[in-house]
Amino acid sequence: MSNLAIVYSRAQNGIDAPLVRVEVHLSAGLPALSIVGLAELAVKESKDRVRAAIINSNFDFPQRRITINLSPADLPKEGGRYDLPIAIGILAASNQISKDRLTETEFVGELSLSGNLHPINGVLPVAIRTAENNRVLVVPKENGSEAALIKEGVNKTADNLLQVCAWLNQMDNLSKAKTKPTKFKSKQIDLSEVKGQLHAKRALEIAAAGNHNLIFIGPPGTGKTMLASRIPTIMPPLTQCQALETAAIASICGKTLDVNNFYTPPFLQIHHTASAVSLVGGGANPQPGAISICHFGTLFLDELPEFSRHVLEVMREPMESGKVTISRASRQAEFPAKFQLLAAMNPCPCGYLGDKDRECICSQHQVDRYRAKISGPLLDRIDMHVEVSRIPFKELRADLDENETSNVIRQRVILARNVQLIRNNGKTNAHLSNRDMENLLNISEDKLLFLESIVEKLKLSARAYHRILRISRTIADLDTNETIEKKHLLEAVSYRCLDRNIG
Repeated sequence: MSNLAIVYSRAQNGIDAPLVRVEVHLSAGLPALSIVGLAELAVKESKDRVRAAIINSNFDFPQRRITINLSPADLPKEGGRYDLPIAIGILAASNQISKDRLTETEFVGELSLSGNLHPINGVLPVAIRTAENNRVLVVPKENGSEAALIKEGVNKTADNLLQVCAWLNQMDNLSKAKTKPTKFKSKQIDLSEVKGQLHAKRALEIAAAGNHNLIFIGPPGTGKTMLASRIPTIMPPLTQCQALETAAIASICGKTLDVNNFYTPPFLQIHHTASAVSLVGGGANPQPGAISICHFGTLFLDELPEFSRHVLEVMREPMESGKVTISRASRQAEFPAKFQLLAAMNPCPCGYLGDKDRECICSQHQVDRYRAKISGPLLDRIDMHVEVSRIPFKELRADLDENETSNVIRQRVILARNVQLIRNNGKTNAHLSNRDMENLLNISEDKLLFLESIVEKLKLSARAYHRILRISRTIADLDTNETIEKKHLLEAVSYRCLDRNIG
C-alpha cells in the first residue's frame, strides 16, 4: 500500500488562484511533521491544527515521519486554506480514507482544533479556476454561497473534516453549494432629491454614460457630496464577466458578497487620511487597495486637496493603465483597477471663493497653494471639472416631483453606453486610445479646427484636448447623434472650468 498521497488545492496570487499540489509522504523514523514549499508562518502552524483536528475527528494520527510538500516550491503559500487538503493528504497517505476521488477534487478550508471547517478569503477565484479544470471543489459551508456564483462548476460544502472523509469514502453525500440572498436594506436615494444644480446633474449623467472621471468644485453646502453619492443610482449594470471580476476582488479582501446587488457597480468613499497603500494596495503579502475594490465602479474622494499629494500621485498610472502592479522582494502581484474617479473640492481654503453670498478671506497666494496640492498631470487625467454654485432659495422650495428620477436618467445612460460598446469594440468613450478616436469619433474637419482654436486660446494640454473629444462623443451619444456637432464641443469645453480659471 502506497504511503504517498497527492491532494489538489489553490493558492492566492493577485486575483488568480494557481494550482497547488499538496504531496504527503509517510516514511519510517521518529514521529515528526515538516512542511516544505515556501510556506509562510500561518501555513507552518497548520501542523498543530491538523493534528488536533484529525484526532478529534476519531482518526489516528500516524506516528511516523510525515513530509508535506506544497508544489510549486517557488510560489508563496499563506493563510489557513491548506489545512483541509493537508489533513486529507495525511489520512489518504495512511490509508484511512479512499484516494479514488482525490484526482478529480480540489480542497480549501481552515480547520479548527475540533475538526470543524472555517471560511477563508478568496474562494471565488478558486471556484473559477477549479471549474475551468473540470474538478469538484470542496469548501467550508460558510463559503458555499460565494462558490455557488460559478454556475459552470460543481461546488460542495462541508461543516467538518469528518463529513469530507465520509464523502471521499462514498459513505455519505456533501451538500451542493447554494447562493443565499443577503438581507439588504436599500438606502432609497435618488438623484431627484437634489434640487437645482441642473448643470452638475447633466455632468454626472455624461460621466456615468462615458465612464469619465469627474471633479466637483464649489463652496460648502452646495450639494457636491450629495450629487456624488447618487452616481450608483444612474450607472449601468455590470456584465456577468465584470461582476465576477469585481466579486473576486471583494472575495480576496474578505468582504461579504451582496448577492442581491451582484450586478451593481461598486461605489466607495474613503477618508482623506487614507495612506497610499490603502488606496492602491500593498503590504508584505500584496493585497488590493481601494482603486481595485472599485474595479468597474466609482471611487469618491471628498475634500480632494486634503489628501496627501503623494497619495494622490500614486493613482496616476493606474488611471491610465487600468491596473496596478505591486512588487515586493519575494513576490509580485497585479490587480485590475479600471475605476472611475469622482472627486469634490472647495475652490479655496475658506471655501467661498466666487460665492455671491459670502466673501472669500483667502489671499491669492493661499488659493494658489491650496490648488497646487493637486498636480497638473493628475487634473489632466480628470476629464470633467464642474463648478457647483450655491442655488437660489426659490429652487430649494421647488417640488421634488418636478425633477427627473434616477431611473429615467439611468435608461438614457444605458442606451448611450450600449451604443459605445458596439461602436468601440467593447470600450467606453473614456477608455478610447488616441488611434481609436481617429477612427471612431466621427467629427468633421471644420469642427476639429474650431476645437483647436479653443485649445490654443485656453492653452490646454494634448491630453485635455483628447479628453474634450471623448466627452463630446459621449454627449453626442446621449443625444443619439452619429456625428459630433459644435454644440457638443462647446458643452464639453464647459466641463473644464479649472482650465478656464473659473472661481
